[in-house]
Amino acid sequence: MAPDNGDDYQASGPFEGPEKLLEIWFAPSAASVPGIPDADGRIGLRRIDRKVWEDMLDIVKCKVLSTMDGLEMDAYLLSESSFFIFPHKLILKTCGTTLNLLGVPRILEIAAQYADLPTVYRCFYSRKSFMFPELQKGPHRDWKHEVEFLDGIFHEGAAYTIGKVNGDHWLLYVVCSSDTTPSPHSSNNTLPSDPEHIPDYTIEILMSGLAKGPRDAFHFGEQPSTDSPSMLASERSLELGINNIFPSHLTSLDPYAFAPCGYSSNALIRLGDTARSDALTSRPREGYYTIHVTPEEGWSYASFECNVPLAPSHNKGADIKVMPDIETLVQRVVSIFQPDRITLTLFISSKDNKDDPTSHVEDAQRAFRSALATKKGTVKHNKIYRRTDKINYEFGDYDLAFASFELDGSILDGNHDCH
Repeated sequence: MAPDNGDDYQASGPFEGPEKLLEIWFAPSAASVPGIPDADGRIGLRRIDRKVWEDMLDIVKCKVLSTMDGLEMDAYLLSESSFFIFPHKLILKTCGTTLNLLGVPRILEIAAQYADLPTVYRCFYSRKSFMFPELQKGPHRDWKHEVEFLDGIFHEGAAYTIGKVNGDHWLLYVVCSSDTTPSPHSSNNTLPSDPEHIPDYTIEILMSGLAKGPRDAFHFGEQPSTDSPSMLASERSLELGINNIFPSHLTSLDPYAFAPCGYSSNALIRLGDTARSDALTSRPREGYYTIHVTPEEGWSYASFECNVPLAPSHNKGADIKVMPDIETLVQRVVSIFQPDRITLTLFISSKDNKDDPTSHVEDAQRAFRSALATKKGTVKHNKIYRRTDKINYEFGDYDLAFASFELDGSILDGNHDCH
């Protein structure tokens, strides 16, 4: 992504595509949030005025471009990636040289002051290894400094490096204990019990070295244009098949085209019964995905993140009107961007599979490999990948499937673009 209003972006210099991903939970679910929903069914963090969040984002060094109000969350499209607000948690994803972690103290103050949520239930901070770490600012200059910053705020945090230290790897900081962790603003660590466990599930597809065709597709030229950034991005989303990653009739897409290049989109996906309008339904009715693209040659990068729980495989992947499985989702996303290198993660709460906590991650690993390392999954663009890393990890109540792939160079018809 190349923000057209960013202080840090230079057209002649590299832009850091890999994002810093922060997720803070203040309660186990929306049903555990104190207070009464307003007339629109909003409760907890969702009742906080947009201006309050914008002031926090000023600290992080990014701006709000547009918003979508969903059934269970609000999706903010930012000048550098995305911000999702639920009643009980928030997700802040920023790229470039943004100062993601510097927003944490203010987020804790906002939650306590405006939503009566003074304690942190869980916290996750993760990122892929940076392409240009020397350009980062503040605590983001080094993983050690990021960990020290978070340790200064949270109790019982744990930091992990997953994958090859001298190659593509994934960094994770977790605050996830049986008790809540007090924020600096309260000693109260008592939360109401969750009436029904709601699964927590996140899949990421992080891609670098995009093929020339996809790179060119996300160059929009110097604006002004007769079309708005949203219109340009909507047209490109339709052309590339982004609208069909999930069934289009279930998806609300909010895309944006940057000048001279770059693309972002948030999507809200309807999952179940949308007739009910109350904010405290016990099962999720809505999910999200978000895409961000930095298309410049030399540091091209694209990311896809989604929280919709998917089956590993259901043999209906070709039907765009049916919710995809993991294998199909990976195929669809990778086919759009045709990268040289791919990092995939599935992060899932282990409580969701009490019989065999490891089966979800093993099923995901098989789906990743089937989608990328076999001819059936990549025949459209003649690209076959070889797996270079596979790691399964347990983090308290969570399990992780991590895998990395590189373009193999296999050729099906002799017309292969390796870039």
